[in-house]
Amino acid sequence: MSGIKITDTILRDAHQSLIATRMTLEDMLPIADKLDNVGFHALEMWGGATFDSCLRYLNEDPWERLRALRKAFKKTKLQMLLRGQNLLGYRHYPDDVVEEFVKKSIENGIDIVRVFDALNDIRNIRTSIEATKKYGGHAQAAISYTISPVHNTKYYVDLALEMADMGVDSICIKDMSGILLPYPAEELVREMKKVIKVPIEVHSHFTSGIANQTYMKAIEAGADIVDTAISPMGNGTSQPATEPLIASLEGSPYYPTDINMELLLEVSDYFKGLREKYLKEGLLDPKVLNVDVNTLIYQVPGGMLSNLVSQLKSQGRENQFEEALKEVPKVREDFGYPPLVTPMSQIVGTQAVFNVILGERYKMVPNEAKNYVMGLYGKPTLPISNEIKEKIIGSEEIFTGRPADLMEPQLDEFKEEIKQYIEQEEDVLTYALFPQVALEFFKNRLAEKYKIDNNLLDQEYQIYPV
Repeated sequence: MSGIKITDTILRDAHQSLIATRMTLEDMLPIADKLDNVGFHALEMWGGATFDSCLRYLNEDPWERLRALRKAFKKTKLQMLLRGQNLLGYRHYPDDVVEEFVKKSIENGIDIVRVFDALNDIRNIRTSIEATKKYGGHAQAAISYTISPVHNTKYYVDLALEMADMGVDSICIKDMSGILLPYPAEELVREMKKVIKVPIEVHSHFTSGIANQTYMKAIEAGADIVDTAISPMGNGTSQPATEPLIASLEGSPYYPTDINMELLLEVSDYFKGLREKYLKEGLLDPKVLNVDVNTLIYQVPGGMLSNLVSQLKSQGRENQFEEALKEVPKVREDFGYPPLVTPMSQIVGTQAVFNVILGERYKMVPNEAKNYVMGLYGKPTLPISNEIKEKIIGSEEIFTGRPADLMEPQLDEFKEEIKQYIEQEEDVLTYALFPQVALEFFKNRLAEKYKIDNNLLDQEYQIYPV
């Protein structure tokens, strides 16, 4: 027995959680060979916010990052996080775009595609799962974990069974807020293992300070894989630190014998240096390394907390932070208890801020919240009351089907819109996800290539690549 398997998140969720996804490819490549030989089950290194961040802040082509890391990692499986029908963006995309994106992700080097939906509406992950299987990837379905009067063990086990029926290769319990407690985790994994044949992975964040204990109980209950982050970028709002978790399993049947601890410590030293650099540059705010027990009370993920603060600051209402925090669970209840993960965390959080600063609940409702109530994101866990519906969408009709069924294919349309900028097939997908950011990136790329002023590309004539 090789013990528990470890997926390390150092190249994706760790730096997404601690430094807003600003780790560059240049920082990753020098340590790639050692990372590759540590013996991890997988490295999570793409998807989530990395795609947007590469384009928007780092002037990197995310596809080039994927290809470069695939070339560097010869032994370890590469994993990405995909938001189901949202892909890596913040809205639903048509099935043709979803399928092509999954296909290109696998072609460029992804082995494992972890797919989740913010509402746990499995209709929203079906296309991604089927495409992953079709193109030879490992399809992992992820359950967005939350706590509410209806989110109990039976709910999650039934959901896992539905996912297993779809033919997934593994299932992940994805606790994005760090609220999965040790004994509920033990019960959840134990009950799932009774009926699920595929491997079960557990993913949590250290935000509330309990994830180490949660992992231990989940491992004892039969979890096959856990997600950790190398210690210089572990704990806080990131995943539990890798090295201490491994050390704590010494002398047990769960100890991961595949892991080369000597090499892991060398890798850890490298990231200590990077951590110092990020602290000096102001990218790493020491606050995110603190334990925040409010997480357990309000179930608000770390990223959502900082979002609430910035929204209130922009209105000069920082003094109403506590009030907004208390409003979040109320809005969530009104909205049928959605898990607080992208994009639902943003929708619920923004509505809570509006309710508080305007002094009247639902006086102003953003379009995203209206679309959610109308069923355009998927099915809420519990039906939304007529009173809340009336306040938010009046007598508008609710859509009960799969949201993507309302969408026409768009791939050819996107291709036509940016034909003068296409240098690789993947550019069309980049544009589909982030049109404005992608166009700016493509213009800069052309300007650099031909050594011309970027402004020339906005003239009536076009520069065509050769």
